[in-house]
Amino acid sequence: MSFREEHELHKRRSGRNIGVGLVLAGFIVLVFGLTVVKVTRGDMQMPSSEEVGASADGNG
Repeated sequence: MSFREEHELHKRRSGRNIGVGLVLAGFIVLVFGLTVVKVTRGDMQMPSSEEVGASADGNG
């Protein structure tokens, strides 16, 4: 059983795919890190019912 040599085009595509994968993984890590920081700082709290009512009335 013999294996054919991989074509040069596939070698280039493989390198490009690895690069795109690393960029995508870096973006995911960045978004996850920002989310963790935002949650631990407490910036993602739901507004109180008084604030929701005031903004719905247009008074504030």
